[in-house]
Amino acid sequence: MYILTCRQVLNIMVILGFMFNYMLRVNLTIAIVDMVENSNSTSNGTNTTTTRIDETRFNWNSEQYNAILGSFFWGYVLTELPGGRMAEIVGARKIFGGGMLMASILTVFTPAAAYLNYYVILILRAVLGFFLGATWPAIPPMAANWIPPMERSKFIANMMASSLGAALTMPVCGYLISTLGWASVFYVTGIIGLIWSVLWFCLIYDSPAQHPRITPEERMEIETKIADGQGGKMSKPTYVPWRRLFLSMPVWAIVITHGCSVFGYFTVVNQLPTYMKHVLHFNIKENGLLSSLPYLGKYIMAIIASYVADKLRKSGKLSTTATRKLFTTFAVFTPGVLMVVQAMWGMNAALSVSVFTISLFFNGAVTAGYLANGLDIAPNFSGTIFGMANTLSSIGGWLSTKIVAVLTAEQNTFETWKYVFWILTFTYAFGALFYLIFGTGKLQRWNNPDDYYGRDGKELQPLKTKPDIEKEINVVA
Repeated sequence: MYILTCRQVLNIMVILGFMFNYMLRVNLTIAIVDMVENSNSTSNGTNTTTTRIDETRFNWNSEQYNAILGSFFWGYVLTELPGGRMAEIVGARKIFGGGMLMASILTVFTPAAAYLNYYVILILRAVLGFFLGATWPAIPPMAANWIPPMERSKFIANMMASSLGAALTMPVCGYLISTLGWASVFYVTGIIGLIWSVLWFCLIYDSPAQHPRITPEERMEIETKIADGQGGKMSKPTYVPWRRLFLSMPVWAIVITHGCSVFGYFTVVNQLPTYMKHVLHFNIKENGLLSSLPYLGKYIMAIIASYVADKLRKSGKLSTTATRKLFTTFAVFTPGVLMVVQAMWGMNAALSVSVFTISLFFNGAVTAGYLANGLDIAPNFSGTIFGMANTLSSIGGWLSTKIVAVLTAEQNTFETWKYVFWILTFTYAFGALFYLIFGTGKLQRWNNPDDYYGRDGKELQPLKTKPDIEKEINVVA
């Protein structure tokens, strides 16, 4: 008898996986603040001036600085769509676990890359993005195999543990930098990622049918609920209906809204430490602690919203479509309004920190909105849809670094940052409106292309009750 069910172990590993996934991504955003030496560059582009800790600093200008932050997205954008489709074919276990393993190894070698040459660290971060790009769209196909339809909002909320990872990584990195130096950030986070990767391959499998330690009762409960929720359709399609998928407005509602929402999120993730240093004038320890607050708030809201959404859907008080639109509007439009406040009064440090924290807190509700929507409309192609959405958002993430670099190239002041905040306002508002018009929670008939003229336009069904499942298990036994 195991203490935890296989599904509980999966939830724990996914939560930790996304925490460490973002840890490997954002460690550079705070370390780079200390990596740069604000003095005249030498002939080889480095400076070995001793500051509080005796280690090499680099004379990267604003353009180089932002290019390093943006290079992650060069690789990240290439593997989003292939990663989602590969997870549907070969399984999320290999794609998610393999991506994390390679990214962890590259993280350990980041200091060496920085010491070698500016272009070496650019390439390393791009390759690291290449491996992490495939990890996110790998999880919806895992959910389609393991999680019943009416419980998927809560499972998708596990992906927002990325925000929790950022919240913990920021202050920890700040402490490591001030005591051991910036290089320690990459050694510590890389080793943590390696340990998690080994555990993932030991504990996680792609479906209940493949898991060697699952009990017959747990397997039957999961498979029965999934089959019932999807109208008995559990077979894997033999091909992808690309034309219908690309012409589907419900798909584009997810893709466009995700791109707009994550554009704002990436701008904050990559640029908040820099804004706090140059505009609000916080030191490295304060920077790490205060930069973490918005991400912590986002994770808390993700858990609350997903729980409420699944409860509303189960009770029948709101349809899946109404639930997704309600939470998406709340999660995406509200941060846009708050960016107006930031653009007008963001020089006030306390207000600025509050605005970013509340903004990302509300944005956490996307787990109950568009983020879980791919599993509603096409669970068989949820990885592909998420890959499309993350491809667009990755381009937006790279674009945000370029926009900030251009706007702050001459002056890194609040006046220049105001333009960034106004851009975020209009981006958030457009995403919320687009989803409100075109979003839906109805299962699309091309989800089963081999049986195209079958069931269409119906929402996923409520789950069977526990007594019903137990009765079926007893009959089989």
